[in-house]
Amino acid sequence: MAFKFNSYAQDFKFAFLTDMHIHNDASLNSVDSLIKTLPVDADLLITGGDNLDIDNLKPEHLGLGESRYKKLAEVLKKSSKKHYLAIGNHDRLPGHTRDGKNDYRFFENQFGKTYYAFEHKGWKFIVLNSVEIANNHYNINDEQLNWLTKELAATAKEQPVAVISHVPFLSVYYPVLEGKYTDTDTFKNQKAVFDMFSQHNLKLVLQGHMHLYEEIKVKDVQFITAGAVSGNWWAGDYHGTKPGYLMVEVKGNDFKWDYIK
Repeated sequence: MAFKFNSYAQDFKFAFLTDMHIHNDASLNSVDSLIKTLPVDADLLITGGDNLDIDNLKPEHLGLGESRYKKLAEVLKKSSKKHYLAIGNHDRLPGHTRDGKNDYRFFENQFGKTYYAFEHKGWKFIVLNSVEIANNHYNINDEQLNWLTKELAATAKEQPVAVISHVPFLSVYYPVLEGKYTDTDTFKNQKAVFDMFSQHNLKLVLQGHMHLYEEIKVKDVQFITAGAVSGNWWAGDYHGTKPGYLMVEVKGNDFKWDYIK
């Protein structure tokens, strides 16, 4: 049985930055400069994963990846905003060093668990780890599903909910760019996870991974795949989507947003 929801939704703003792909000091400095320009009245800074590029590092360069995580943590701590990070596929340790238990070690050392929930001014935010792998597909694993079941059981039906996922629930990336449908860049059990929210007040799903800007509304839930802070991996626009981030303005149970380029 869900706990009684005794709060109420208030007004606030937050920034959603995804796919920063920090890979050297120059890109870190660019992210630092961007964060300093965020509106002062934005309460929160939320990321959508692929914060750093470390999954392709050679063994002798792993120390650089760990150092960049520490530097990013320092940049975020200097900000006056509460910050919450999602994990992306490029935030994982390189494949040759992963053993299924240490995959997110650098991320976890600086930012804690890769999936979690928090509340802000009456809203509940649920941050998922959508880069687990099952049968060569991105997937929300059983351990995380069990956690999510308990989290939703403790969430009042009427409380507005926002979900953060690096790999999208929904995307038209491949139909638009290649003229075909594929589940390559959505996580495999997205429908089962989406259905878990059917008795809850899910309002907004924020996604990353694609570097394209997309808006999809289904069953009164707004899905937004934000463009990337890094654009075409720090090389300009990506198929017409300029580098940028999302500013979301919450008004009680409603919200509006702008893609800031």
